[in-house]
Amino acid sequence: MPRTPIPRGATPLTLSETPLHRRPLIWMATMGALLLIMGLSLSGPEQSGVPIAEAESDTAESTRAEILAEAPALEPAVEVPSKLSWQDFTVGDGDNLSLIFNRAGFTDRDLYRVARYNDERSLRRIYPGETIGFQSDAEGNLLALRHVQSALLTTLYEREGDAFIASDITRVPERVARDISMTIDSSLFLAGSAAGLSDGMIMELAGIFGGVIDFVMDPRKGDTIHVLYEELVLDGERFDDGPILAASFTNRGETFEAYRYTDSEGDTSYYNEIGVSMRKAFRLAPLDFTRVSSNFNPNRLHPIYKTQRPHRGTDYAAPRGTPVYAAGDGRVTEAGYTRPNGNYVFIQHGEQFETHYLHLHRLKVKQGSRVKQGDVIGTVGSTGAATGPHLHYEFLVNGVHRNPRTVHKILPKARSLAEEELPRYLASIRQPVQQLASLRNAQQLALGE
Repeated sequence: MPRTPIPRGATPLTLSETPLHRRPLIWMATMGALLLIMGLSLSGPEQSGVPIAEAESDTAESTRAEILAEAPALEPAVEVPSKLSWQDFTVGDGDNLSLIFNRAGFTDRDLYRVARYNDERSLRRIYPGETIGFQSDAEGNLLALRHVQSALLTTLYEREGDAFIASDITRVPERVARDISMTIDSSLFLAGSAAGLSDGMIMELAGIFGGVIDFVMDPRKGDTIHVLYEELVLDGERFDDGPILAASFTNRGETFEAYRYTDSEGDTSYYNEIGVSMRKAFRLAPLDFTRVSSNFNPNRLHPIYKTQRPHRGTDYAAPRGTPVYAAGDGRVTEAGYTRPNGNYVFIQHGEQFETHYLHLHRLKVKQGSRVKQGDVIGTVGSTGAATGPHLHYEFLVNGVHRNPRTVHKILPKARSLAEEELPRYLASIRQPVQQLASLRNAQQLALGE
């Protein structure tokens, strides 16, 4: 049987060729498989209907989240406008509103627009140390102005149309009850300072007991003082002193108590435990924290003139500038200067009594002025015939000089609360009486230990 000849140059095929009539079916199957795979990769498990392992699902979701996070936003983010800020200026010596407005970049026309509807508001009076703040828009137009007069009061001027409407913003400090105990080692002032009391509160304490204790001579080492008072607190920090509510002063074994009380007519004062006023007709001494350098002496040898001249008053040695108080209510009959007296003040108290204050450094009152007990009338000096800083104090009764240190024995007694007022007063002090007693007991126990 003859063999079929093989054509030259041809390579025999090992795979049979797919018949032409079957090629479209294979192509369609291939494309369908590709489309199915693409659909599964782009659709979620719920859309595809094919269950996906939990780990694979988490991975897919994580991948999608990363891609979305890295992808640029389709639209730019909307910027939130920032809160308008304030530009503040502190009022200095010699400043006026026009200067401050110009310093802030505003004109006198802006000042006129703020002030025209606010004639009676605070901007008519500005003082050094206060703050003027300005708020403007992006174009530099004035929107609001604030005048910070103190930590408790700010006046705000806000633009409404072409006008600026003013409103006051007030703050009220919190009142916090405090108590303190102290023992005198040398003076009331040093004991109070060591205990943390302000100078003003120490002076108030001296004023409360000034009618029963001579702070020049009476206080002794070991005397004890207990004080109930209020402190004014703002934003969690001490802002100012509040009033003294009650206090006790044990001097040489004798205890004096004082309680703050406002009567039915609205008058506030201090009374002892039985309702007798702590405010006597006159203070025992017209200044505090000093020493007596020369007593009342009708036969004294004058230190400058070297002759025997009566010393008709009491000399209190004190540093220059120490405040001098009016011993009682009255009217200033004389205030001036003479060569022997230096700067001096004379005060008439009713018809019978008169007090004189000599060698003052500065005068704080004028002739004809009305003064209240405890008002500062001058400061200690060494003007006139004086060898050093001191106050020469005289007390006259019906025109006759009396010893200022003993005259209180013949002076009018302190007034008491009216009989109908007494029950209300005693009820109001029940708690502070117990608090002071508790402080005294606690201190005695501490000393005993």
